[in-house]
Amino acid sequence: MKIAIVGPCASGKTSLATALRARGLDARQIAQEHSYVPDMWARLTRPDILICLHASFEVCTRRKRLGWTRPEYEEQVHRLRHARQNCHLFLKTDDLSPDEVFQQVWLALGDRLDPTPAV
Repeated sequence: MKIAIVGPCASGKTSLATALRARGLDARQIAQEHSYVPDMWARLTRPDILICLHASFEVCTRRKRLGWTRPEYEEQVHRLRHARQNCHLFLKTDDLSPDEVFQQVWLALGDRLDPTPAV
């Protein structure tokens, strides 16, 4: 099963993908927030499950000390609209640690998970 993860910069994509891969899942973060192609997430991976993470401008800026402007953040959120409309799971990560994000995703995936780890 392929899992694609999208979200604005510093929303938790890399941490979540790393945690899912550590448990044998085929998970990858997609840089959809940087693409003008609305469905790049689908073209690159054709995922079985699309996870869309979201974090506010303030939290994203604090997490990675990003030197960006609110309009740049809002453009990323705008570029993610197609993914948000088509995702299987949407999760706000502002108040969650990376482990809490993983736990919520793991629970939400539930019986969709293939019990056989990827090789």
